Amino acid sequence: MARASAAGITVLSVVDHDTFDAQPDVARHAATAGLRAVTGIEITAVWNGIDVHVLGYFLDPPSADLRRFLERQREDRVRRVQAMLDRLRALGVPVPFEDVVVPVGSRPPHAIGRPQVARAMVRAGHVANIHEAFDRYLAEGQPAFVPRSGSAPADVVRLIVASGGIASLAHPGLLGRDELIPALATAGMQAIEVYHPDHSPEVVACYSAIAQRCGLAVTGGSDYHGEQTHGAPLLGRVTLPSKDFERLDTLARRQSSHGSAS
Repeated sequence: MARASAAGITVLSVVDHDTFDAQPDVARHAATAGLRAVTGIEITAVWNGIDVHVLGYFLDPPSADLRRFLERQREDRVRRVQAMLDRLRALGVPVPFEDVVVPVGSRPPHAIGRPQVARAMVRAGHVANIHEAFDRYLAEGQPAFVPRSGSAPADVVRLIVASGGIASLAHPGLLGRDELIPALATAGMQAIEVYHPDHSPEVVACYSAIAQRCGLAVTGGSDYHGEQTHGAPLLGRVTLPSKDFERLDTLARRQSSHGSAS
């Protein structure tokens, strides 16, 4: 939060994968730094075997249905990690399950996945760095990769909206499945992520036009994952224009008032 404030950010959301566990600390440290924190999450859906990340904002507090869904998501992550470790062991690259979850405190309700496996492989001396772990073992098409199973994107969108949140499709330029956008908008999705470090100016213009055509609001962020990982140099450089945040804020207030009335 201190780094975000120093970078000139005034409003932010921490969107961990499949868990709200950090949100109390986010709110506390954001208040200390003089920032407004919007409760958020990034949920992994699956469509035709492809990961589709759906962002949820203004989920304060998260509904009981959403929390139960996320608990199942985290359990699926644990099963997937164990399957990866089984494959690594068969390849002569053993990594104990405890070495994945214990160092980062990632027992449920925290979410674990391939990054934690990669870090454990580095600590065990099997690879020189996280990139090598993915390139040789964990990336799609590599010998220790295990496909994810999960809910359809439209179901995730409906769950976020039913929980009072704003649903947005994460980094559509990386996803490359623009045909999903109208269907997700029909399911209730209110926004798409236009501003992202991997979106060129041309891609930003493309998805701005798609958002306008589909009647969607716009979200954006740095996809910052920490000082030693991707997104580190971009904290504060990739931001959302204030007019776009104001539209999101208005949508969230309107949705909240409708929920209270019902």
